[in-house]
Amino acid sequence: MLKVSNLHAYYGKSHVLHGVDMHVHAGEIVALLGRNGSGRSTTAKAIMGLVDCKGSTLWNGKQIQGLKTFEIAHLGLGYVPESRDIFPKLTVHQNLLLGQKRGQKTPRWAFDDMYKMFPRLKEREHTEAGVLSGGEQQMLTLCRTLMGDPDLIIIDEPTEGLAPKIVELVAQYLLELRKRGVSVLLIEQKLTIAMKISDRCLVMGHGSIVFEGTPDELRNNNDIRKEWLEV
Repeated sequence: MLKVSNLHAYYGKSHVLHGVDMHVHAGEIVALLGRNGSGRSTTAKAIMGLVDCKGSTLWNGKQIQGLKTFEIAHLGLGYVPESRDIFPKLTVHQNLLLGQKRGQKTPRWAFDDMYKMFPRLKEREHTEAGVLSGGEQQMLTLCRTLMGDPDLIIIDEPTEGLAPKIVELVAQYLLELRKRGVSVLLIEQKLTIAMKISDRCLVMGHGSIVFEGTPDELRNNNDIRKEWLEV
């Protein structure tokens, strides 16, 4: 589905990613783990065409590197940035409406799905997004991306700043995505959640992948955890 090969990325003269190789299969949740500054968010931005990069990014066999971000999104990749990027002066419902894209197929998701998974959004349906709490804004960003009916969603730190109950809800939500045939590339610092729901774990360090394996293999690899994950 998604195959990244020898990916290098740059911010001006700063060389941030150093030959990243990774893949995500259909119907799979892959956790991309690592400390702050390891290159996880840059990897997501490089896939989505938001930073200067070179290498190869294949989506269903098609080279997407060099395409504009909106063109990549229209091919079926969704991106939930850590910054959330909601439209503060628009209501919750209007933000969700902007996430929709027209197409031939019937979308997997509708407004009712979003409001059923996150009833708090239904309660705030006609409220301007800018006055929502941080947790509510995170829910809204997730749902707005899903309204575009992506086949793969790249989600950056979805549980950052959320209460434990909402963190569990987000985890259930991501499992529901997989159940509905959506692949997930999850960028996360909370190992408990990432290792609980993911099929594979990738660990980044200094701009490259330093480990790939199952959650159980990562749990049993003390050296990798100590060197690249634990504070």
